[in-house]
Amino acid sequence: MSDYLFNDFQEISAAQWKQKIQVDLKGDDYNDTLLWKTDEGITVKPFYTKEDQTNISTNAPEKGFTICQSIYIEEAEKANYFAIDSLKRGAKAIEFKAKTPFDYKALLKNIDIKNTLLYFNFKFLTPDFIIEISKFVNSKNCYFNIDLIGNLASTGNWFSNSSNGIKELKKIIESADNAICINTSIYQNAGANSTQQLAYTLAHANEYLNYFGNKIAHQIHFNFSVGSNYFFEIAKLRAFRILWAALLKEYDITNNKAHLFVKPTSRNKTLYDYNVNILRTTSECMSAILGGADTISNISYDDIFHHSNEFGERISRNQLLILQQECELSDAQNFADGTYYIESITKQLAQNALIVFKTIEKGGGFLKQLKEGNIQRKIKDSSDKEQAKFDAGELVLVGSNKIQNNKDLMSNKLSLYPFIKIRNDKTLILPIIQKRLTEKLELKRLENE
Repeated sequence: MSDYLFNDFQEISAAQWKQKIQVDLKGDDYNDTLLWKTDEGITVKPFYTKEDQTNISTNAPEKGFTICQSIYIEEAEKANYFAIDSLKRGAKAIEFKAKTPFDYKALLKNIDIKNTLLYFNFKFLTPDFIIEISKFVNSKNCYFNIDLIGNLASTGNWFSNSSNGIKELKKIIESADNAICINTSIYQNAGANSTQQLAYTLAHANEYLNYFGNKIAHQIHFNFSVGSNYFFEIAKLRAFRILWAALLKEYDITNNKAHLFVKPTSRNKTLYDYNVNILRTTSECMSAILGGADTISNISYDDIFHHSNEFGERISRNQLLILQQECELSDAQNFADGTYYIESITKQLAQNALIVFKTIEKGGGFLKQLKEGNIQRKIKDSSDKEQAKFDAGELVLVGSNKIQNNKDLMSNKLSLYPFIKIRNDKTLILPIIQKRLTEKLELKRLENE
């Protein structure tokens, strides 16, 4: 029946479409009028056809995404209660964040640690403590966010003033699974464009492979952030899987899929008209789903100015539950396969990122470029361009630089400081500064309240 319906329609080539469009333009130039180039250097066309289809395998996960609840550990018993409650309300994974060691037995009490994905995000490096947790959990479903280079990039220092942490990390990876995390969220939240994020993530991971060898490839997993450029964020995650597989092939490694933990960016989140953040994170979570994320942890609408609270966390978790169960996106990791536009920009992002990656490697590698300040400078250039577009109103964040609600007052609602904190600490290198686009505007509005 379907073949019969299409028998009366003649197939039209891309050249014929372009010719028709050129006629309709009535003398205006096709390239000048309808093509536009993104900050990533990608040319976006007004239409896409089968000729743009790439059919490149993205090595997507076999099953759909897992909903994760992120929890800060201040008291182990309270974090345990919150974790159990979150699991009862739809979460299937928990990310615990901690600045200091804690009572892990109290934290994990009555949690099915064999069937729950567990992520531990530490701001410290204590090998014996981490190994103890790994042995206690004794599960391949346990991931440790340990990233020496990421800590250097974001703070300007290693975990310890006395060493770079290599000895400690080596001890951990000899005894624990999934012990190396590449925190690519740093680059997104600092304003790097998609091509830079991909290239820096690949080069960042390659530093560990260069030092420890291919035997640790299975230990590496990735933390990504996604922004509001809907289709490009889908393509970004898909492109990274292609790049990671290509890099591992150079190390004679096959059948090792990247594990992607994804959350919405903080870059575009706003203090004023904060309910709009719910709309932003919904779009971003959908990009993560269609991009093939393994695990997604949403952030609450008031994450930048309120302490974690039951209402905000419930809403953010329910956003994912609606996408997964009501919108039937529980197994959507391959939905973008065959889409002409997404496949085209996926290929271009991968190609452009590979060029940047090779340039970094020729320049001595990511760590050398980071120590010399080249990575920071290039991210700042990209960030400044994006900031200028926001300041000029070309990049719109509703409620902030467009359609402001002048009755919206925030000075008495802040329980967290939502702006960059000026640090006077001595650092080994210039840190990568993570900053929201609306900070300067919000500071001015707060002063005028």
